Amino acid sequence: MLARTPVALLTAAALGLSPAQALIVPMTGWTPVAGNATEWVDEAGACLLREEKHGQAFPTFKTQDQARAFALKLQSKLSARKVREVVTQPVDRAGEWSILASYAYEQGGVTYRISQLYLSDSGILRTVTGSSAEYEGSPCVNAMREFLRYLAD
Repeated sequence: MLARTPVALLTAAALGLSPAQALIVPMTGWTPVAGNATEWVDEAGACLLREEKHGQAFPTFKTQDQARAFALKLQSKLSARKVREVVTQPVDRAGEWSILASYAYEQGGVTYRISQLYLSDSGILRTVTGSSAEYEGSPCVNAMREFLRYLAD
């Protein structure tokens, strides 16, 4: 396995290899949790981003209509769980379509607002999830949601 140095990553890219990617969070003040580059927290600890690879098949959507149809199915499935205020929508990622879901989730007496991006990573499901307490007023909330809506891939 290749070391995770910038030179090794550039070499892997040049050779056409695809080392496991870590989530890149371009927001000032966000740091990896315990050095784990798949989980990030803002400097105040009010917002959390997490990338997960699920190992299950997930289609690549070539059209907005395909993504919208799946988004509606996902919305129905999420609504059947212990979440509320579920909204899903297709989002464009460089000519391929992904799904962005948002919902409220309660745990331990606290309600969290979740934004979750569903991506196809070579046909396998990968999610990038952002969460914050429901009425969190930190600037990280909007920055995190914009990152998920427009930049995360």
